[in-house]
Formats: sequence, structure tokens, C-alpha cells
Amino acid sequence: MNNWLPLNLKLQKLRSKLLNDPYYRLQSPEEIAIAAQLGICIDANQATVDDWLRLPGLSIHQARSLVELSRAGVKFYCLEDIAAALSLPVHRLEPLKPILNFSYYDDESLALPSHIVNPNTATVETLAKVPLIDLSLAQAVVENRTSAGAYLNLADFQRRLNLPGDTIAQLMYYLQF
Repeated sequence: MNNWLPLNLKLQKLRSKLLNDPYYRLQSPEEIAIAAQLGICIDANQATVDDWLRLPGLSIHQARSLVELSRAGVKFYCLEDIAAALSLPVHRLEPLKPILNFSYYDDESLALPSHIVNPNTATVETLAKVPLIDLSLAQAVVENRTSAGAYLNLADFQRRLNLPGDTIAQLMYYLQF
């Protein structure tokens, strides 16, 4: 008897969930359609495990497998690629199509994991290889870390080194704390 709510109210509640809960797991093709209308999409080549788990019918093992393949350099160009990677028939994944995006990225357009540096553990030499970090800044990073302790996050890094916002906006793609 809880289904007495008017359809508009149910849709409003669902829309609110979709927009406010990034971990909400979609339940049906109808919910996928509403999510797509709201502009929610999952980039198959950049999706995290949590992104994949939003989709109905995917297990955590499948989500982890897709992320691992993507990180290893596998590019997904269409739904058939996802189906092949999971050893599933394409028709089983067809309902997911409205929310999936298959963007192409070349290796130079992304900061690949091999280029990401942890400023709390990196040497001066490693830091100097990061774009926008010259030898003097790399030395300052290590000296500050040695005297004041590990950097808590990007904001702490910026504050302690007095770096301008535009520099941090570019560096944030290469640093991980």
C-alpha cells in the first residue's frame, strides 16, 4: 500500500536521489533513462569501481575487472567492448547504453598513473620531472616536507609552499597525497 504516492512525487524523489547520491545504484531501465535525462553518464574509459556499481546487474568483481583493464590501457569504444571484457552477451548490457559514454582519450591527454607523484615520498629528482616543478621548487617541496612533516592534501601543499592557484590547478593532475 506504499505505492499510493502520485507518479510526480515518486519521480521527484528519484531525481533527488540520482542527483544527490553518487552511490545510488540504479534499479531499472526506467531509472537509467531518467538518469540519462538528468545528464548523468558514466565514461567507460574513466569510470571508477563506484561508477560501474551504479549500474544494475554488475558485480563488484566485474566493476574491478573493468577498472583494472582500463588502467592497463584497454580502451572501450562501444558496448560490445564492455560485453567482450566481461564475457557477457551484448543484449544483457543493452539497457545500460543510455548512460554509458565511450570517449576516446589519447595517452598524452591524460595524466597517467605512472605520471602521478606523491609529494610526501618523492625525491627531488622525481619531483623535478613533474610539469611546472623546476629543480628549485622540487627542493623546496622536500625541504618543507622534512621540516614541517607530510603534506595533508593539495590545499596544505599550496599553503605551505605559497603557490598560486593557477599553478595548483595544473599540478593537481600530477600529485596524489
